This record gives sequence, C-alpha cells and structure tokens, in this order.
Amino acid sequence: MAIYTRTGDQGQTSVIGGRVYKDDERVEAYGTIDELNSFVGQAASLAEGEKFADLREDLLQIQQELFDCGSDLAYVKIKESKYKVTSELWERLEQWVDRYEQENPKLERFILPGGCQLAAVLHVCRTVCRRAERRVVTLSHKTDINEEALKYINRLSDFFFTVARTANARLAVPDVEYMRSRKVFGNKS
Repeated sequence: MAIYTRTGDQGQTSVIGGRVYKDDERVEAYGTIDELNSFVGQAASLAEGEKFADLREDLLQIQQELFDCGSDLAYVKIKESKYKVTSELWERLEQWVDRYEQENPKLERFILPGGCQLAAVLHVCRTVCRRAERRVVTLSHKTDINEEALKYINRLSDFFFTVARTANARLAVPDVEYMRSRKVFGNKS
C-alpha cells in the first residue's frame, strides 16, 4: 500500500462526511491536536524509570484520547451519541491534576517554562494545547462541535502545567519564577 494518495494535491483533504480545503478551520483544529499528540509522545518518551511510571502511563492514555478528540472534530455531521470524548474524560483529568498538584511546592508567582528536560517538553505541550483550544473555539463559531472535546482540551492544558511542575519537583529542580511577577497565586488579600 502506498502512503501517498495524490488526492490532496489540489489543496483539499477528506474529512468524515466530505472534503474541505487543508486550511479549513476543522483541519486546523484537529491538525493542531495531532501536533500536540506528537509532543505528548515526546514527553512520554522522556518520562523514564519508576519515578515517572505513573506519568508515562497517563501520557500514553492522553495520546489515545487526543486521537478521539481529533476524530470527533473531523466529522462534518454526526449524531451526538457517536462522539468519543465524554465528560468522564475531562472529569478524570481534574482528578489527575488534583493528585499531581499535591506533590508540587506552593505557587505564588508566574513561572518560566522549563526546568528539567521533561518539564520543558510538558510546557511545550501546554502551550500547543492552548493553541489547539483556540483553534477548536474558532471552529465552534462556524459549526457545531463536541463541547466535551473543548472542555477536555481546556482541562488538558491545566494538566500539562501541573505535571511539568511535578516533573521538576520529583527531580528537585526548582521552578524559576518570573522576576517581575507580583504574588498572583495563593493568599487573596
């Protein structure tokens, strides 16, 4: 079987239920999710050893779910009952965030993305995830989408922020605070 099909040579691609141009909002949305999935794969490959076994398992699960998000967004028309991303997925992400957050030092100021190599890649995941979210929102202005997928992507960026900090904490690498940040987290006065 040949990988190349030549069906996209004129700038169009197939989606579930039709064909669209490759710069269509739908393709931008699920294409950015695909890009995110690649970075998640990179993060999973860096989550080595017993210290990160739980995180690696969670990242591999997220890769599966990102395919589900992309699939849900690739449908031109679908009955809601056919969607793969449900509220259970983003509710579970909230539980994961709460669990990992318990390991993290108190956060008072904005931090710079980085730290250990795994944390740095997880911060890349977070920023690409935010871009994916913006693309999905743009798509939602033009057509009906699976709202649960949008919620999932929103929670996922919180997950990446949290586990980037956890990766640093587990390796005793301190987060680097943004020098000009005032205290924005924690005590509300």
